[in-house]
Amino acid sequence: MTSQDITRYADEELMQLVQEGDPRAFELFYDRHGGAAFSLAYRMVGNRVTAEDVTQEAFLSIWRSRRRYERERGSVRTWVLGIVHHRTIDALRRNLVHDRRRTSAEGLEEREQAPELTDVEVVRRDEARTVRGALETLPTEQCHVIELAYFGGFTHTEIADMLEMPVGTVKGRMRLGLDKMRRALDGKAA
Repeated sequence: MTSQDITRYADEELMQLVQEGDPRAFELFYDRHGGAAFSLAYRMVGNRVTAEDVTQEAFLSIWRSRRRYERERGSVRTWVLGIVHHRTIDALRRNLVHDRRRTSAEGLEEREQAPELTDVEVVRRDEARTVRGALETLPTEQCHVIELAYFGGFTHTEIADMLEMPVGTVKGRMRLGLDKMRRALDGKAA
């Protein structure tokens, strides 16, 4: 088979070759999905170098776990972007921990803050925890589109392109997910 032959393969067919360890197929796989992966990482972290690192980590992870892809669970693009999304969140957490350690090392935590700011921060953290809890109760496909929209900053059309689905499906999943979250959050406020 020539490399010309595999360029015509659908993602799922190409993924079969990747799962078998074909490096040419993985190169084509990267060419197809690397741009969307970088775009997602960049929009989430806002830093080109970090986004490049996250994308590289994600594709190394994809290569190592290539046999875990299951066609019946979703498209190849959705699987790739899910891995990138999780790797990006991990990178953001690592950076947050690093920043806290650096701040601690500089002795900045000893500065006193006004009690009002502390109270506001406590309320914000409680609200964030509550929202995260409500988000975690959603079905994966609803949670994913909401995260891409609200944490990734993507439009409905961009999400539809990334996940290879109609815009109406994205909007429907988002509407259902937000309605479920609203009901869950209203129940906790009562």
